Amino acid sequence: MATSAKLPRGPGIPIAGSTFHYFREPLAFMDAASKLGDIVDLRFFHHRAFLVNEPALIEQVLVKAPGSFHKDMFANELKRVLGEGLLTSEGDFWKRQRRLIQPAFHRDRIAGYAKIMVEHTTRMLDRWRPETTLDLHHEMMKLTSDIVAHALFGGDAADPSEVAWCIEAMMERFGDPIYLMLPILNKLPLPGNRKVGEVRARLDAVVGEFIARGRARPKDAAGGDLLGMLLAARDEDGSRMTDLQVRDEILILFLAGHETTALALSWTFHLLANHPEVERALVDELATVLQGRTPTLEDLPKLRVAEQIVQETLRLYPPAWSLGRQAIEPFTLGGYPFQPGDWLWIIPFALHRDARWFSDPLAFRPTRWADGLAKRLPKGAYLPFGAGPRICIGNQFAMMEAVLLLATIVQRFSLRNDASGPRVEPDPSITLRFKHGLRMGVSARGANSSREALTASAP
Repeated sequence: MATSAKLPRGPGIPIAGSTFHYFREPLAFMDAASKLGDIVDLRFFHHRAFLVNEPALIEQVLVKAPGSFHKDMFANELKRVLGEGLLTSEGDFWKRQRRLIQPAFHRDRIAGYAKIMVEHTTRMLDRWRPETTLDLHHEMMKLTSDIVAHALFGGDAADPSEVAWCIEAMMERFGDPIYLMLPILNKLPLPGNRKVGEVRARLDAVVGEFIARGRARPKDAAGGDLLGMLLAARDEDGSRMTDLQVRDEILILFLAGHETTALALSWTFHLLANHPEVERALVDELATVLQGRTPTLEDLPKLRVAEQIVQETLRLYPPAWSLGRQAIEPFTLGGYPFQPGDWLWIIPFALHRDARWFSDPLAFRPTRWADGLAKRLPKGAYLPFGAGPRICIGNQFAMMEAVLLLATIVQRFSLRNDASGPRVEPDPSITLRFKHGLRMGVSARGANSSREALTASAP
């Protein structure tokens, strides 16, 4: 039953509504707005927008009635840049693509990538020099792009740096809020638009070469990597993906497969540097479980502290900090009527810091996950990978990767925040990045990763 009560309204000004308040400080604005009610009215010029901030209502949007919504304007703009991949497509086409791609992310399938994750990490660590500083976010982006390229194209893949550079160049342009609020600018002959076109053409050529090489492989050599599986996948009617569809899926998988994990790990090391007691607990676990060897897939169930650290980082700094939907039909939510075209925003960054669901919500306390918290939370309260039919298809891949990489790095190095560098602040772009980068100092931990060595160096 619809209610006649008015929704609380976020701060704003006539005509523009909340637009300028939001773009001035998106995270602070959404965090403050989330405290006004379970559904908050946010106007953006002529757009009707609403913040949904209660788990049961979020569950209704993402899980129980996903067919009433499409992705929002951000996904539409991303579609213009990266094409009709899983992240941006809708309706029956999305269902078909998800059905074709899902087998590539079966638990047994992704288990085969554990070894290459550790091998690539070990090669990166061999390059690191103790008692130096480095741009950790850059290192993590390079590492995860190497891993996802190996998973996508196989061990003989060319250097993925050109694909990574092209995607990064387009994402920088995509993150400019003025183009999101005034999409007409995308059609004007502006220098930024020309650059996007040039970069996209370059990216198409590089990825097209990978696809052509994959199609040229003998049948008995195909299917060993994700590209091979995409090329071989058949729908129920026997149809396959076109080269254009394969290209779009590769771009989305490459972007999602390295950006989010790189950010999660970068935020993890920043938090560990500020919480030596948590780092000590992790080093103790690694010493006990691994006894000096590198981690393997079989070790994952025993690396509980490492997993809890990743879970807690994803709570405080979820790379997918904002989830947007746009209504495509009339519906009622929480007793309030909504119209086709209305925007609904779900903000995991604010939701995960809500004291209703998490005690001492601003504290970095991985042990909160040790006693079954994930099962006790209301559905819709913890959304690092989204929820419902459109939950991240690579969530198991990402968690396995994050835990294995964290364990491999912490075995050999201790990282500290660079006191002489700029303040570490989140930058809520497409993902939750770093406003000024993340420079960290590295120190060798020692061959045995002993708890005594770490304890002696801790304040």
